[in-house]
Amino acid sequence: MAKKTAIIDLGSNGIRMAIYEKTSRYGFYILNEQKVKFRLAQGAYEQDNILLEKQIKKAYEIIKYFKNQALNFKCNKIYCIGTSALRDAVNKDELVNLLKKDLKLNIKTISGEEEAYLSGFGAINLLPKLEERAICLDIGGGSAELCLCENQKIIKTFSLDLGTVRLKDLFKDKFNKLEKHIDAYLDKIPQDFKASTLITIGGSLRAISNAIMEKNDYPLNQVHAFSYQANDEIDFIDKIINCKNQELSSLGIKKERHDTIKMGALVFYKIIKKLQIKNIITSGAGVREGVFLKDLFKHHKGFPVNFNPSLKSLEDRLVKFKSSSLVSNVNKLFNVLEDIHYVDKKYQKHLNYAARLIESGLLLSFYSNHKHSAYCILSGLNFCIKHEDKALIATIIEQHGKKINYENLKLNKLLPDENTISWLNFILAFCNTLNKGKENELCNFTYKNKTLYIEKKTNNFIIQEAIKKISKPKSFNIYINDEEI
Repeated sequence: MAKKTAIIDLGSNGIRMAIYEKTSRYGFYILNEQKVKFRLAQGAYEQDNILLEKQIKKAYEIIKYFKNQALNFKCNKIYCIGTSALRDAVNKDELVNLLKKDLKLNIKTISGEEEAYLSGFGAINLLPKLEERAICLDIGGGSAELCLCENQKIIKTFSLDLGTVRLKDLFKDKFNKLEKHIDAYLDKIPQDFKASTLITIGGSLRAISNAIMEKNDYPLNQVHAFSYQANDEIDFIDKIINCKNQELSSLGIKKERHDTIKMGALVFYKIIKKLQIKNIITSGAGVREGVFLKDLFKHHKGFPVNFNPSLKSLEDRLVKFKSSSLVSNVNKLFNVLEDIHYVDKKYQKHLNYAARLIESGLLLSFYSNHKHSAYCILSGLNFCIKHEDKALIATIIEQHGKKINYENLKLNKLLPDENTISWLNFILAFCNTLNKGKENELCNFTYKNKTLYIEKKTNNFIIQEAIKKISKPKSFNIYINDEEI
């Protein structure tokens, strides 16, 4: 049975638990995620960082519930960490000892630098690979963490006491004093924290990204790996800061964020300006994923080259008939037809992904299984891939060899040109049809004189009739084993 790991995260603005299930050595997915909105340090920032007794008892009850949930899910490991609110508390040992004595649960209080590292580690390993230098920014309830990254490695970390709950408790709505306070802290950021790309982590920054997506009618409702240009949205972020609280809902901010979102937006705005950020990438992964990945990579440096954990997890869970020949055949046909399709070679990767996941929807239903497969990709191919890439993979599977009506494609804002879609759709559907009998058979392809020649061991009228239904982007003849289709 695949191992399951629960990560319980006691933060300043809530207690969260994520359960990760491994489907193979590196393949995994999030099996369950729960959150209780709870402010451990409520009232403590104004009382010399002394946690109130009622908050300690409530934290204990929530963590007890999460531990029971983890055991119900048969988790092999349970990690519990505490961040800013716990590390600042002068009486934190009351809670730490209570959890250890009654629940046999060791909660690790991590430093600001550790929190910055784990947040950055989770983000850079589960976002699409970045070629350029980037800074990760995690704004939580008690603190804000910065992590400088280059070539997928963490260079330096820095922590600031600029959490949304902390600022709300200390300054209420006195924005003039608040701005001066933030500016004084930002002046402490080391000079070598320079990059044009900012990776945003944490609930406040995800809330802002979700609001931007809603405002722009973004076609995917997924915040992880959503990216935008800072100059395009800086006025909108400023609008969030300066609007009245009752106007926040109309800007796409959920009610649960109304009391602290302005604090987070203000810190965010000032960091964008101070660091001269141009590109912003949103990460749904952060400190919990960082803890999980550190355990996953305990004896290794990271994922194997060109490995995607979500792709492997979907294959492991949903694809019962794995056809290595289909992957090989789509690559061979793509190369053979390159003189007539004019599709960039970078799209071979998308064909490979599509060939591996084309049957992921069969477990739900044979009927319209191509649509189910597309849904599985959009919903489950979450890590280490751009939105544009998974939109393309899902689309060429969903089209199922039909003629492309480009304007009606629901994700066309994220897709390449019609020629690319049409040819990838054709190549995938054609090779999948050649594999209709599940012989897992390698084919040989040749193209000359406007004719595609295929050599394969099996050929019957069922395959031939299915091929005739596939829409060709360009007119040419097809022969299988010297028999014209």
